[in-house]
Amino acid sequence: MRALALITALAAAPAAASDMSSSITDRLILPAFKDLASSSQALAEAAEADCSAKSKTLRAAYGAAFDAWIVASHYRFGPTETDSRAFALAFWPDSRSKTPKALGSLIGSEDAGITDPAGFASYSIAARGFYALEYLLYDPELSAAGSPDYRCALTRAVSTDIAATAQAIAADWEKNYATEMRVPAARYRSEEEITQELLKALTTGLQVLDDMRLGRPLGTHDTPRPNRAEARRSGRSLRHVLLSLNAMEPLAIALAQKNTELKADLAHEFSKIRNRAETLDDPVFAGVADPASRIRIEALRQQVKDLRSLVSDRLSPALGVAAGFNSLDGD
Repeated sequence: MRALALITALAAAPAAASDMSSSITDRLILPAFKDLASSSQALAEAAEADCSAKSKTLRAAYGAAFDAWIVASHYRFGPTETDSRAFALAFWPDSRSKTPKALGSLIGSEDAGITDPAGFASYSIAARGFYALEYLLYDPELSAAGSPDYRCALTRAVSTDIAATAQAIAADWEKNYATEMRVPAARYRSEEEITQELLKALTTGLQVLDDMRLGRPLGTHDTPRPNRAEARRSGRSLRHVLLSLNAMEPLAIALAQKNTELKADLAHEFSKIRNRAETLDDPVFAGVADPASRIRIEALRQQVKDLRSLVSDRLSPALGVAAGFNSLDGD
């Protein structure tokens, strides 16, 4: 419902590029990072009140903050890139299992430095962010490793660090970067460059959805990789697909606002993908290892690829810009 409301509001925005970018900034980007900051602060407060891995309140706060990050995560430029903040919040994919190793090392040594927020911010990003906290709350081994007191301190350290990072991103957007997105100046020399940045946010989000959220667990037909599904320990893999779809659709519609036919086609494609995802009934994509279920997940991924093609073949030319490279290219 929120996505539909945003689409309706954005559809009424003026068509000029500067007005379009201002509308997207004010109606989509700023609220997303404000929500991330507030929900992350609530997470830190929940951890302070009860740091038990089984705490329902803490797990609920974790879920709400993680939801907010997924909604904002495709805006992977500007304040999220400063000091590698995006990676500090979300170090994934972790193909070398650096996160459990980093957490295990901290727990094993009982590193006292974690109690200093400024010091912890300099620790490896593998030990920080939402995926690290997922291990501490949901992994059978790490949620019970070492002493309860130290795990508690580490849970609070990670939660506090998430809140600080999220608040820094939101503050940078409010104080500085939002202005850069409204009027071409030093950072963006033309309205076309601003539009290109926004298009790149959309294509980056779709790339993550295709290659990572769906492609990683699918693996190959002979070698499916269900254990590579995002946030599978907390049962959030499919949820992230739906959250990201619902967050990207208003952006896509806003970018296509000059073209009624294209807006309708984009909305139709998003709807098809969402409907298929909602009928999967497979929260962690365990079905990739079962031939009968796998075909449904493959079909979902193909629809995402079709949407990516629609964006590159029609939306990009309609805007008169190319998406260009993003921070994921070459990883």
